[in-house]
Amino acid sequence: MKKLAFLFFSFIIALSVSCKDGNTSESAVDSSSPSDVIDKSDIERIEPPNWWTGFKNDTLQLLVKHDNIGDFTPSISYNGVSINKVSKGDNSNNYLFIDVIITDGTPAGRFNIKFKNDNGDELIDVYELKTRSKPAEDYKGFNSSDAIYLITPDRFANANPDNDTPIAMEGQEGLLEKTIDRTNNYARHGGDIEGIINHLDYIKDLGFTAVWPQPLLTNNMKRGSYHGYAITDLYQIDPRFGTLAEYQELSQKAKQRGMKLVMDQVANHCGLEHWWMKDLPFKDWVNLQDNYEKNIDNWNNDVTINSNHIRTTNQDIYASKYDSDGNSNGWFVSAMPDLNQRNPFMAKYIIQNSIWWIETAQLDGIRQDTYPYPDKHFMSDWAGAIMTEYPNFSIVGEEWSYNPLLIGYWQEGANNRDGYDSNLKSPMDFAMQSKVVEAFNEEESWDRGLVKIYEGLANDFHYASPKDILIFPGNHDMSRIFTQLKGDIPNTKMALATYATMPRILQMYYGTEILMDDFDKPGDHGLIRTDYPGGWEGDTVNAFTGEGLTPQQKDMQAFVKTLLNYRKNSKAIHEGKTVHFAPFMGTYFLFRTLGDETVVLIVNKNDKPITIDLKRYSEIGLDGKTLHNIISGDKFIWNNAIELTTKGPILLTTKTN
Repeated sequence: MKKLAFLFFSFIIALSVSCKDGNTSESAVDSSSPSDVIDKSDIERIEPPNWWTGFKNDTLQLLVKHDNIGDFTPSISYNGVSINKVSKGDNSNNYLFIDVIITDGTPAGRFNIKFKNDNGDELIDVYELKTRSKPAEDYKGFNSSDAIYLITPDRFANANPDNDTPIAMEGQEGLLEKTIDRTNNYARHGGDIEGIINHLDYIKDLGFTAVWPQPLLTNNMKRGSYHGYAITDLYQIDPRFGTLAEYQELSQKAKQRGMKLVMDQVANHCGLEHWWMKDLPFKDWVNLQDNYEKNIDNWNNDVTINSNHIRTTNQDIYASKYDSDGNSNGWFVSAMPDLNQRNPFMAKYIIQNSIWWIETAQLDGIRQDTYPYPDKHFMSDWAGAIMTEYPNFSIVGEEWSYNPLLIGYWQEGANNRDGYDSNLKSPMDFAMQSKVVEAFNEEESWDRGLVKIYEGLANDFHYASPKDILIFPGNHDMSRIFTQLKGDIPNTKMALATYATMPRILQMYYGTEILMDDFDKPGDHGLIRTDYPGGWEGDTVNAFTGEGLTPQQKDMQAFVKTLLNYRKNSKAIHEGKTVHFAPFMGTYFLFRTLGDETVVLIVNKNDKPITIDLKRYSEIGLDGKTLHNIISGDKFIWNNAIELTTKGPILLTTKTN
């Protein structure tokens, strides 16, 4: 009798699917064979749409969206998978959040999630756990050896005109912006993923080792959807850019060329037309949600409570709560709802979404937009969760600050008095970017000109790891570097050489190599993000082939190619010791040394010939050595003096080839 009771008790435990209050449930643990899986897709949306076995974190939270799904109880019968808890939204009955535990050793496979209500109605969907394609430690991110090519995909190259408009391709019919117009700088122009794939060889030949496209996820907005930062579906490639398969192909073909793929992600906000904005699951799913729901029928700039953009509140020990909340809770713009990462379900959603894309697209890095605007403690958790799973991965965060103290605060390993640990490997160096521009735009004096570079690099003592910070001449939000430097080609070359040689990760915006500019409307975003010549059939100028480029553009293109292809293989630039000397007679000398390789950067702002006594640099130990000019190929013997006859950069190396 005792044996019979024990067997009955074991049978009941195995079939148990829910607790009495309906808010938590546990699945059966019997493994389903493929023949047991019912191929039905009754549920409107389950996210993440699939997952993997073998993570350090054995938990998964499924967002389930379906009409009145809150009235249903889920169950799973699959070996190694159990439901730990089920939660309902408090603002809508159309959501369930299922916390699942995936035990170590769980086999990959497909299984059903079944939903039943008190009336006996049943809904069935299929979920899949996949086998991870490579070990976590093999996800190796970008570092100081990399030069990253930043692209605005809509403006780079249109390889597939068939996906330009909703009429042309299945799945685009519901898109709100239905046309392209290349005469309008704020409309869509038609660039796509295939256009990037087709020109990977061009990017590689320039010397770049990584590609960073701006967001490629669906931006189903009524206007201005081309830039990608108003995402309306975090699990879908925008069909006007292409397909998920094409994005995966981009990653694969980049790797075949020894290149990396960086994904641009946005944790701070989404687009106003995001599907959940029509039916928010919680009362605090987005920040200032009461204001949004009160004015939803008349939503515009006037009723939006925008961020105060006072990002220093993240570090300011005197900051008021009023100012702090105003930075992190306010909306970036009226068309971009501010996500509330303090809601634990939203936090989990964002973290899982990032991990899903790393696995799905085999990413080599993430660039995180507007880093100081979300809840900073969440951002630490987000980066920490990723780096725990992928210890060799890389994340760069956008902190638009000209203060090195603020930039350094966000880097992992910073000695922050408040104890904050960001888990972020790479902040962006807006401070050094601006100092280089000032250095070449200003007349030389004791406190102006090249001293700005010298003193800017002197701030590196503050950083936990200077070589892991990302430097850039320009990006999609600021005037082109050629515009910033007032159309001065020698100054532009000197700036690019300086950015490429200092101890940093390097990023350049597409078109920098052909002197693209925004002189007609300096700072205008639509003009900054100009179509790349040759990316569209019928373009009279083709920068990919050189056809129609001016001699100045061809010269700059060749300069960038030579500079970056040397940088690609220079261990001294990647990891070497840095020594620089205070500006002297309108020149600045910077040395990078590792082993028997020394790279010398000389920038010369003088329009007339000058001679520099090289004895002042004797501590570097180059006396009598033969150096090679990286740009011209000429030889130079380092003796008593160097004659500088032309304004511009000189790059020398002790390497023989």
